[in-house]
Amino acid sequence: MKLASLKSGRDGALIVVSADLKTATRVDSVAPTMQALLDDWDTLAPKLEIISAQLNAGECATAFALDMDALAAPLPRTYQYVDGACYISHIRRNRIARGDKLPDDILDAPLIYQGISHGYGAWNDPIRGQKEADLIDFEAEIAAITGDVPRGVSADEATGYIRLFCLLQDTSLRRLVAPELKRTFGFLTSKPESFLGPIAVTPDELGELWDGKMVSGKLKVHLRGELIGDLEAGIDSPFDYGHAIAHVAQTRAFVAGSILGLGTVSNEAADTDPSVGCGCIVEYRALEFIKTGTSKLEFMKSGDRVRIELFDRTGQSVMGAIDQVVA
Repeated sequence: MKLASLKSGRDGALIVVSADLKTATRVDSVAPTMQALLDDWDTLAPKLEIISAQLNAGECATAFALDMDALAAPLPRTYQYVDGACYISHIRRNRIARGDKLPDDILDAPLIYQGISHGYGAWNDPIRGQKEADLIDFEAEIAAITGDVPRGVSADEATGYIRLFCLLQDTSLRRLVAPELKRTFGFLTSKPESFLGPIAVTPDELGELWDGKMVSGKLKVHLRGELIGDLEAGIDSPFDYGHAIAHVAQTRAFVAGSILGLGTVSNEAADTDPSVGCGCIVEYRALEFIKTGTSKLEFMKSGDRVRIELFDRTGQSVMGAIDQVVA
């Protein structure tokens, strides 16, 4: 099942979207918002599955042509947003480039921080209000949206509480990252608002791309019209979604409508295959520096565009695209 939210108030209006992303229907009588659905998932989701089947069969009387520009973030605001740095090559390259090394305990537990959860931008909202001097960057990710998750859940159990997946763009201000981390209290001003892709999909909708632990597929990243990342999402992370959820849930329960990301998708193969690339500018620059001693790819400036999209094995878009410019 594929879902989205029309722009409407603070929390949007929930719609069911066809598998080909061409048509949709409102479902106000079942769940007016995505959060309402997540709050009562076991009761309401089966009703939406019936509507989804009718929509895909061309038998939904209330179907309308899907206008991507009318979509907000699937979950415009949420109760918790936690994001990781689980792809080790992403961490390794950035640390090598600044003369540092991986911590000895890097494989003991996933690195995760808590970000802004009170408002996500839509897939095509511009990146506003940031200074170019702060070195504007993006991060290409795939996020899980959870139901209620009990405290103390195991990694094996945790993925059973994932309700949906969607694209995530985690804006980062690189000039501010280093001094914040140096103070050892974590990210704050260096991590402004994030943005979600237009379509959220249930795990079963992913088919073979979901193995119960990781989401696979080709994640393509374009910056200023050039392909800088052609990444396989489902590999090269020692920690899967279950590990990440269980790590956070050691001391807290998740409320329905929490969002969790594994961090910037990164592949080890980029060390030797330049066609693989990276999922953010700072890692691309780190890789340039490691290989040549110089970093050339510029951080984002006014008018620059970034596009992030996940494709299945047949080349079809899985959950729409994030396509943004810097305002």
